[in-house]
Amino acid sequence: MKHSKRFVEASKLIEKSKEYSVDEAVEKIKSTSKAKFDETVDIAIRLGVDPRHADQAIRGTVSLPHGIGKTVRVLVLSKQAQKQEEAKQAGADHAGFDDYIKQLQEGWADIDVIVATPDSMADVGKLGKVLGPKGLMPNPKSGTVTMDVAKAVSEIKAGKIEFRVDKAGNLHSIVGKASFEKEKLVDNVNTFLAAINRLKPASAKGQYIKTVAISSTMGPSVKIDKTVAAAIH
Repeated sequence: MKHSKRFVEASKLIEKSKEYSVDEAVEKIKSTSKAKFDETVDIAIRLGVDPRHADQAIRGTVSLPHGIGKTVRVLVLSKQAQKQEEAKQAGADHAGFDDYIKQLQEGWADIDVIVATPDSMADVGKLGKVLGPKGLMPNPKSGTVTMDVAKAVSEIKAGKIEFRVDKAGNLHSIVGKASFEKEKLVDNVNTFLAAINRLKPASAKGQYIKTVAISSTMGPSVKIDKTVAAAIH
């Protein structure tokens, strides 16, 4: 794959074999993010887990202290008019039921997160083949199946994100924007790493965090010292 001149120049500022502290890694990301738009900063972690075992299928949510730098579009599905109104008051972009179920069946997906009340899940569950591949299926473990829709919407809008390990033991997430102040990006990265460390399963053998790297949309990745990352709680 041929990289742009900007990418090649940015890569020269990073030692590929070196593992940096979180502070240093964030500094590198900020200094190499030169695109004409505000680049997203992502984190990629390889874990020493076997997701085939239920207790090692790492998943959860975390509220990043400074958000992710983008507007998250939230749909609330509920049969109850009161809950729909509570959702709208809390900042939901869409709230309703029958009309939205139909739109989702037809492939509409102009949203980032779906929150559903428990009584609506019998119908929402039938959309599994549509919502599952898009990562939109509500789940009690992530707090997106709840009667307290106002709280769920408020937390999501404030920066609560969901993460889940893939079949190969890899985890990816957004942790902010390149325009964030260095301290805010560091806070977000540390908060995310702490959440992952807290979920370390007792049955996982050997090293839990194998590799960690952050990268901006158009820039090279920067490795974070895995020993340092594993010590953040």
